[in-house]
Amino acid sequence: MIYVNKLVKNKSTPFLFSYRRCPYAMRARMALIDSKINFNAFEITLKNKPSEMLDISPKGTVPILIFGEEVIDESIDIMMWAYKKGISLQYSNFEKKLINIGLDLIQKNDNEFKLCLDQYKYSINYPSKTKEELQNSCLFFLEVLEDRLDEHFYLLSDKVSFADIAIMPFIRQFANVDMKYFSSLRFSKVQRWLLALINSELFIKAMIKP
Repeated sequence: MIYVNKLVKNKSTPFLFSYRRCPYAMRARMALIDSKINFNAFEITLKNKPSEMLDISPKGTVPILIFGEEVIDESIDIMMWAYKKGISLQYSNFEKKLINIGLDLIQKNDNEFKLCLDQYKYSINYPSKTKEELQNSCLFFLEVLEDRLDEHFYLLSDKVSFADIAIMPFIRQFANVDMKYFSSLRFSKVQRWLLALINSELFIKAMIKP
C-alpha cells in the first residue's frame, strides 16, 4: 500500500477512498467533478478494506476525503466542501430558501426513504411484509420528487443542483431493484429526471473506475 500512502500524504491534491457502486460515494465523486476539483481516488474492496483507510476513519465506510490535515468521512460534508472549495458556483448561487429546500429533500432521502429502500432491496430479510408492501412504502418520496419536478426539469431549477446529485444514486438503486415495476409507475417526471442524470456526462465520469 505504498502507493496509497503516497496519494494520501499528497498535500496538493485531495484523495478519496471510494467504491463505485456505493450511492454515498457516487454523490461525493459527482460533486467533486461538478466543482471541477482535481482529486485522486482509490477504489476499495468491501471484503479487504485498506488498513490506511481504517486508521483514518475506523468506522470503515466510504467515501472518505483527505486533503492535507482535513479528513471528511460523511458524503454530504464532502459535497458541501467541494462546492465551497471548487470553482463551481451552483451551490452559492442559490437563494437560501432553495438551499433549505434541497437540504430538506436530502434529509428525507437519507433517513426516511433510505430506510424503506433498504427493506425493499433486502426483502428476504422482512418475511412479515409482502414485496408490494415494501415497494409501496418507498413511494411517498417519489411523490415528493414528482411534485418538485412539476416546476422545473431538476429538483431546484432547470439545472442540475447539489440536491439532484445527492438524491439520484438512491433513486437509481430503487429503480434497479425492479426496473419493470419502476417503469410502470405513474411518476413520469421522476423517470425522465433519473434517465437524464444517468445519461449525463457528470454521472458517466463519476462511474469511471479509477
